[in-house]
Amino acid sequence: MAAKTKSTVVDSKKQFEAISKQFETFQILNEEGKVVNESAMPDITDEQLKELMRRMVYTRILDQRSISLNRQGRLGFYAPTAGQEASQIASQYALEKEDWILPGYRDVPQIIWHGLPLYQAFLFSRGHFHGNQMPEGVNCLSPQIIIGAQYIQTAGVALGLKKKGKQAVAITYTGDGGASQGDFYEGINFAGAYKAPAIFVVQNNRYAISTPVEKQSAAQTIAQKAVAAGIVGVQVDGMDPLAVYAAVRDARERAINGEGPTLIETLTFRYGPHTMAGDDPTRYRTKETENEWEAKDPLVRFRLFLEAKGIWNEEEENKTIEQAKEDIKEAIQKADKYPKQKVTDLMEIMYEEMPYNLKEQYEIYKAKESK
Repeated sequence: MAAKTKSTVVDSKKQFEAISKQFETFQILNEEGKVVNESAMPDITDEQLKELMRRMVYTRILDQRSISLNRQGRLGFYAPTAGQEASQIASQYALEKEDWILPGYRDVPQIIWHGLPLYQAFLFSRGHFHGNQMPEGVNCLSPQIIIGAQYIQTAGVALGLKKKGKQAVAITYTGDGGASQGDFYEGINFAGAYKAPAIFVVQNNRYAISTPVEKQSAAQTIAQKAVAAGIVGVQVDGMDPLAVYAAVRDARERAINGEGPTLIETLTFRYGPHTMAGDDPTRYRTKETENEWEAKDPLVRFRLFLEAKGIWNEEEENKTIEQAKEDIKEAIQKADKYPKQKVTDLMEIMYEEMPYNLKEQYEIYKAKESK
């Protein structure tokens, strides 16, 4: 029988308390749109603030219209974004054009604002290959459908940027469910080991597809998972665009200075279903929870802040809404007119030299398509 000891090896309570203190939520704007952390205010002009608001409002309208188009059968796969505008748009706004974005399937707004034409985003939703063909100079990969896989890819892209001496970063996104995947750990560990200029964002919208975050991990925060990889971790109020912008801007500066990657957990919420493919959030979320997070709406919060500064008003907002509607109308019409995808198209773009076993099939499909 082992001898009894007078004390335990680890004071677990003290350890967990110490961890919690390291990962307190970073916030600049509270729910009333008032600055509560003046010293953390980012260096950003009034015109930049207005542009950030414009993009957030535009993205909310894009989400509403995309849901309608999906219900009409005019879009295919679609993951709603309402509620996550501060997390998505403010993080992209903190980047530079030379930075790379490796999005998840909910992160189409970021790559639109990084340069992907809107009509191509609609084609992506329809499964058309042209929706995945990024224009020259648009540093984005196609939205990743496999949950968490983009984390490993980001580590590789970031290491490539470092080896080429580029003053740029690679940023990626996943949800809280993605942080439970093995690819998540492998990606942050690899990037940490090589001090790759990567920014890993986990948009903690609390329920993944339908599982509460509390049941996904015993960790009090997702941000603290950075410790195991030896990288910086920060938890941010993901409904606060200024806090998100400041956190990403800071992470980018440290990354290009050779200080390695950062894991950013944004506390946010998706107001709609996980995707439009039949998910019913009322089965796993209470009305009380939804009301609590609706009161934290990033658009309302930021609007109050800008109105108090006298740089945003109803006229500006309505102008943005109408512009978004017009752009969406034109983009969906362009997507409708785009040449339909053919089987032979896929065969032609998949290989530089088509394998012998597909050549016969190619001729068969080519003959069918010519009729």
